[in-house]
Amino acid sequence: MEIPSISPSSLTLGHGFYTILHMEILHLGEDLLRQKSLPVEEINDELRATLDAMFDTMIESNGVGLAAPQVGILKRFFVVLADDEVRRVFINPQIVSTSQEMCDYEEGCLSIPNVYEKITRPAKITVQALNERGRPFTLEAEGFLARVIQHEYDHLEGVLYIDRGDQDFREKTIQQFEKKAARKAEKEAAKAAKEAKIAAKKAKKAGA
Repeated sequence: MEIPSISPSSLTLGHGFYTILHMEILHLGEDLLRQKSLPVEEINDELRATLDAMFDTMIESNGVGLAAPQVGILKRFFVVLADDEVRRVFINPQIVSTSQEMCDYEEGCLSIPNVYEKITRPAKITVQALNERGRPFTLEAEGFLARVIQHEYDHLEGVLYIDRGDQDFREKTIQQFEKKAARKAEKEAAKAAKEAKIAAKKAKKAGA
């Protein structure tokens, strides 16, 4: 999740396997965000380094949650740093129960930056997972923490928060990001063509 600077009540839930240091966050339109993640088979120092990098990337991006698929890793884990300021790691998580009580809250996503919508979710959940040392735990969460966990868990299933809201808003948002991606691709193609032209001129001059 991402935290807008002007409103603490409006928070956003947040290549290559186990990339270290700052990680690129994938945006809406990337196929990997729509795929179901695979279980983590081994918890080791490499994974723990990746978790640290995810925390750094999430915090730098003004977020409170970040899932592995958002940084190009199709594995079932995510990190959370909610309003209680506790760093939490969830590996191979399972939401085993949800409350009948529901609540609305404005959500956003680091993979869909600067786009927010009110989403209805269960107010309380119980989740089971492994921590960064491979130890199993059960957590009963409510309020904002429960929402962040549900949002990040959705990422492991290939689900985005816009899928749970107004469908017109969903389609509008998808179209918006498709246009952004098209403009980016055009700019990159033009840049590549320009660089190729310059390189060709240099090669021709060198051969003269």
